[in-house]
Amino acid sequence: MGMRQKIAICAALIHKPKVLILDEALNGLDPRTAKIVKDTIVKLASDGVTVLFSTHVLEIAEAICQKITILDKGMILAEGSMSELRAQATNQTGNNNLENIFLNLTGSSDVRAVVEEITR
Repeated sequence: MGMRQKIAICAALIHKPKVLILDEALNGLDPRTAKIVKDTIVKLASDGVTVLFSTHVLEIAEAICQKITILDKGMILAEGSMSELRAQATNQTGNNNLENIFLNLTGSSDVRAVVEEITR
């Protein structure tokens, strides 16, 4: 899986695109290669390349994306930079990371209850 992912990323970059669309680009990559890909995405964006990066790994989105769109069931719930999303967040825990913002917006902030039920 990892080698196929590396080849796909290389193929996407070889032509120096102005727009780059990546869906779960880090799946199957070892930590070193994932770091290279993340740094490459940030560099490309700073060089003016439009990068659309789709991921379920919210920590990665928070770390590398300049603008984030939160979708739920095909609807846009929020959009903006992390600082804009934090300002819009109603999370009272004080920990307004992207994961908590997402859970708050999607109505799935009851994760603790699910975990307690599973671990009984």
